[in-house]
Amino acid sequence: MYKRFGQFIDGKWQQSEKKETYDVINPATEEVIGKASKATSVDVDKALKSAEKGFSVWKKFSPWDRAKIIRKIADLMRKKNNELAKWMTLETGKPMSESLAEVNGSADIFEWNAEETKRIYGQTVQSRFENTRVIINYEPVGVVAALSPWNFPLVLASRKISTALAAGCSVICKPDVITPGTVMELVDIINQCGIPPGVVNLLSGDPASIASQLISSDIIKKISLTGSTRVGKIILKQAAEKIQRVTMELSGHAPFIVHEDANVEKAVETAMAAKYRNNGQVCISPSRFYIHESKKKQFTESFVEKTLKLKIGNGMDKSVQLGPITTKKRLEEIEKLVEETKKEGATILCGGKRPSGFNKGYFYEPTIFDNVKDNFKIMTVEPFGPLSPITTFKSFDEVIERANNHEVGLAGYICTASMETAQRSSELIQTGMVAVNTPFISTAETPFGGIKQSGYGREGGSFGIKDYLNIKYTHLGLSG
Repeated sequence: MYKRFGQFIDGKWQQSEKKETYDVINPATEEVIGKASKATSVDVDKALKSAEKGFSVWKKFSPWDRAKIIRKIADLMRKKNNELAKWMTLETGKPMSESLAEVNGSADIFEWNAEETKRIYGQTVQSRFENTRVIINYEPVGVVAALSPWNFPLVLASRKISTALAAGCSVICKPDVITPGTVMELVDIINQCGIPPGVVNLLSGDPASIASQLISSDIIKKISLTGSTRVGKIILKQAAEKIQRVTMELSGHAPFIVHEDANVEKAVETAMAAKYRNNGQVCISPSRFYIHESKKKQFTESFVEKTLKLKIGNGMDKSVQLGPITTKKRLEEIEKLVEETKKEGATILCGGKRPSGFNKGYFYEPTIFDNVKDNFKIMTVEPFGPLSPITTFKSFDEVIERANNHEVGLAGYICTASMETAQRSSELIQTGMVAVNTPFISTAETPFGGIKQSGYGREGGSFGIKDYLNIKYTHLGLSG
């Protein structure tokens, strides 16, 4: 399946320098989907030179000309939504309905940035001197290294690539080895839409070695990473050597708070939609459930009842609601965390094992825990899977303090019928994003990112493009 792709450098697909490949696995069947191209250091150098040349061309395109091409990409993505979705389901295991939704969301991101490229507003400041003028402009930062993960391969690559293009930057995208085909298909679509050679490049292969070589290059001026806090710290240390611009969207451990006045059924619906998207393998997935003691019984019973009705299976089956865990490593980590949580004293209300009836595939039952304490490992380490630990609270101040007692701060969920409680919760919760009575956080028009050890910078919305631009201030004397 990967033969028509490879490394995308200087506007064309090509084999890697040593023609090496690696296997890509379908997590639902454990079968090899195909062999993807593996880049060497020579390929990375070629991509760097290509992107440098591409930037010199692309930065001269007018905003309106850039916008036309970026919008064309969005339109073609929508036309090819089934091809993109199929790649995603085969590589990640997520249900086709989720893959199709991700394609549409990714196309929205390109469409949004097509418009944003026309709205890079400078500023004129009134000078204190009669014969001078103060002018402030934005300029593209340069060549961007876009390092994207496997869990949302299309959305996350689209955020980085489309924003770079909108700003006038060229980009080298490195998809994860788990999901190269999804991003290769995207880059192929981009190529069909008239992007000049070298403006968009793709390197497939070992993430650590490719990223390290990119960051060590003087050509790279900006790094956009979505990944774990552990990896983020490594990248930051490397980027510090070159004083490169960095956007970091890192780990989360989202609190889900159901206040005393909340509509419980609405809260359960919100929890189901937010928790089980991509089988909980989401940085903004709710993973610490704080339920007011008066609502705990009703919430837990309904949450368990609805969870037990979810259909697990191969994402290519249209009736499936939960696919497999994407990697064997992730599955084993989830199993280990479940056993540790049981040993610490938690009670399993449902799940807690691999489902019966599957001879192949990295499947795991969605698991809900009761009798969980704040010092349990599952409340401190991001589970990144279909695991839901439930605990209770008595008062507003107590739950806010407990929810904030964590080193990360990406997203938080609030369920309440009170406007005052909603506003106060949103103001006090220490996260970059808050969802009140809704499971939806990530959209093209909103800024995505966190605080504390969840990173810094934003992707999306009108703020995202600023991280791909330099500020140029000119003090202009009128008489020479």
